Amino acid sequence: MATQHLAKWVSCLQYSDVPEEVVHAAVRSYYNWVGCAIGGSQHPATTIAYNSLSPFFGNATSTLLGHDGTVFTDAQHAALLNGIASHVHDYDDTHLDTIIHPTSPVAGALTAVAEWKGGCSGHQFLVARDCWHIPSTTGSIGAAVSVSKLLNLSSSQTAHAVGIAATQVTGLREMFGSHTKAFHPGRAAQNGLMAAILASNGYTSSETVLEAKRGWAKVVSNAKSDVEENLAAWLGMNSANMNGLVQKNGKSATGRWEILQNSFKPYPCGIICHPVIDGCIQLNDMMGSEGLSVDQIEAVRTRVHPLVLELTGKKTPRDGLEAKFSVFHAGAVGLLYDMIQAEANEILAANEAHITIQLKNGRHLEKHIEHAVGSLRRPMTDKQLTEKFLDQCRSNLGSHTEQASEALWDIGEVRDVADVIKLL
Repeated sequence: MATQHLAKWVSCLQYSDVPEEVVHAAVRSYYNWVGCAIGGSQHPATTIAYNSLSPFFGNATSTLLGHDGTVFTDAQHAALLNGIASHVHDYDDTHLDTIIHPTSPVAGALTAVAEWKGGCSGHQFLVARDCWHIPSTTGSIGAAVSVSKLLNLSSSQTAHAVGIAATQVTGLREMFGSHTKAFHPGRAAQNGLMAAILASNGYTSSETVLEAKRGWAKVVSNAKSDVEENLAAWLGMNSANMNGLVQKNGKSATGRWEILQNSFKPYPCGIICHPVIDGCIQLNDMMGSEGLSVDQIEAVRTRVHPLVLELTGKKTPRDGLEAKFSVFHAGAVGLLYDMIQAEANEILAANEAHITIQLKNGRHLEKHIEHAVGSLRRPMTDKQLTEKFLDQCRSNLGSHTEQASEALWDIGEVRDVADVIKLL
């Protein structure tokens, strides 16, 4: 039932059903994603993938971002390569409840398809973007759902696309700190695109893949019971009125637009490092205002949620990719100091940190960060996102950077999204 209801909701959704704040959130998410993709377009992870796969490129229909609209490839490889580029610096958005990066798989696929098919309006593009907001275990499904909407597939075709995508999901946390972490959302975008194309031509799959006994939720979740009830709640359905999800404007739905829970990063690293970075920057500023230098520091200790050390516990990162997953390195950079110590504290939330500096004279300086910059409580503004975009893109787009920025902010009003993508 859950798979069918998701597919029906997707096929019924119209631009007029989407609240204005959700539309703006979709624009912000796509704007931020494009900046990250352009910023990562020259990274070795992207260029190695491009050079390795270029012998297999098909008809050049879709732009590779970051080349000022001069480099094209087929839609499948564009989805993969732009997805890799967008995530390689770990600067893309994060859904804080799940600590996943939701936009890269979806936007990578949609951008490639919008150019390939042509004639996709800004309204159509943003509705497809809003169909799914959650890289690897969910990204393929999200990309499939969004591309299905953009291609105007029926609810039955969309359900098959979900199944084709769901059977491809994978991604290992062991890859953190390597090129392959960025491969995850790129591959998810490519898989989801392929799933929708196959379904559009009659390729079949299970139409109950999400909730089935041997389906997606049972395989990827630790919670093996009440799968359908949990999916129903997640999709905004209730047992008394399962069709409520597809009623006009979602008035009968009990769920929420997850895109409104999205956050954006001011620092290119694992988001759970950000409270420590914020605290260390503030402590560095405090020391500077008092005429103190880092040479006077005896030790730096921070207390963080256990998940922080699980995900970003690399004490001696060997390169920039590993450094993004080292809370020890992140805090040291924020403080401009050699090294910090970190210990787990289950009382603290995942987006919280407590930092203590012990000076050589015995004095202690402390800072408690309850919510980091970029979190839902302290969100980045449109102006801050623009500054981030311009900073990432100027070296690639040159004098066209401001034009690209303005066009992206207005993407919802264009007749053909491809006209914007060609500027990138």
